[in-house]
Amino acid sequence: MAVQTLTFGCRLNAYEGEVMRKQAEKAGLDNAIIVNTCAVTQEAVRQAKQAVRKARRNHPDARIIVTGCAAQTEARAFGDMEEVDLVIGNNDKLKAESYAPMVFGTPLNDKVQVNDIMSVRETAGHLIEGMDGRTRAFVQVQNGCDHRCTFCIIPYGRGPSRSVPMGLVVEQVKKLVGNGYAEVVLTGVDITSYGPDLPGSPTLGKLVQSILKHVPDLPRLRISSIDSIEADPALYEVVAEPRFMPHLHLSLQSGDDLILKRMKRRHLRQDALAVVDRLRSLRPDMVFGADIIAGFPTETGAMFENSLSFIAEANLTYIHAFPYSPRPGTPAARMLQVGKAVARERAALLRAAGERQVAALCRSRLGHTEKVLVEHAGLGRTEQFVPVRVSGAAAGELLDVRITGLSDDGLMGEALRAAA
Repeated sequence: MAVQTLTFGCRLNAYEGEVMRKQAEKAGLDNAIIVNTCAVTQEAVRQAKQAVRKARRNHPDARIIVTGCAAQTEARAFGDMEEVDLVIGNNDKLKAESYAPMVFGTPLNDKVQVNDIMSVRETAGHLIEGMDGRTRAFVQVQNGCDHRCTFCIIPYGRGPSRSVPMGLVVEQVKKLVGNGYAEVVLTGVDITSYGPDLPGSPTLGKLVQSILKHVPDLPRLRISSIDSIEADPALYEVVAEPRFMPHLHLSLQSGDDLILKRMKRRHLRQDALAVVDRLRSLRPDMVFGADIIAGFPTETGAMFENSLSFIAEANLTYIHAFPYSPRPGTPAARMLQVGKAVARERAALLRAAGERQVAALCRSRLGHTEKVLVEHAGLGRTEQFVPVRVSGAAAGELLDVRITGLSDDGLMGEALRAAA
């Protein structure tokens, strides 16, 4: 058996899982399973432990390595599992040498190899290719977080915010375009905090401008989830650039002011609405998604309705809603809790509202011509990230597609020609 990865949690974790697998193989590791954990919720931690036990049952002779955010924040708990051979911290999981002891049989004084993540001050740039076939590639430009939202344990799993130098990012994007990728996504834990730790203190907006200027052959550029209150002037300037894709995901968390204050967020409801309005004034076809927590401690029915109504008021489309899960050690875990059943019910209502918004967006595109990047087997994405089924289209093609109908997961269309 080669190296396998089992990844839990966010898309960034999934991208990093690909880097880890390649680095482990580079070190000569085989017959191994790397479990890349998530610490966002207690349920995610439970699922990771369950996966470790299942992996040992199914592969009794394999080396089992646990890493990721939960391995960082609960290292000893994973180290105490007899099924686990090695626990690697978040800062070392992307380094080939971290897997060498498993290859060469070097004796370990402790199978828990986790350092103090809060002492880390630099991050390396990693090309994360091929997650969506050979069409879309991912570049991690930032890691860690300096904020202390009351519900979140991620800063203790990822460490302080640190940025990849701008020149290195540009060179990585050039390489990806040269290798045939038509779309690049910039990723990070708190991507809008990019830059203050670098010489000259560049911003995310300046980074995007530099990429578009110095990589003129890049057809499409996306950025991942942003903290709207951190959007810098250069980011507003660049959103009208046609190669910057009109789809942004907001780290919103709630639509109620009191809950936002108790979360220790740095924006209020009106702040988020103002950002959405400003961006739409600059790019009318911009669509927005958002992360929203349902059932945060002390959330009343009226407070929840403020989150629910925000979806329609801001015309949000892609909603990532999840019930609040207390994380031991965070301030929110000590607040007055809302029942789990109530939180799950509210999360379902948020998701249903998001699904209605997606359906409305799809209907609004009927009869229009969209630029679609084909990912695989006749399935592609519009600039607004809507899935489109295009019969006969080959992976990697960037096409003008006339939208002819609706499908179960988005749109159907007819290719007209290669997009300009």
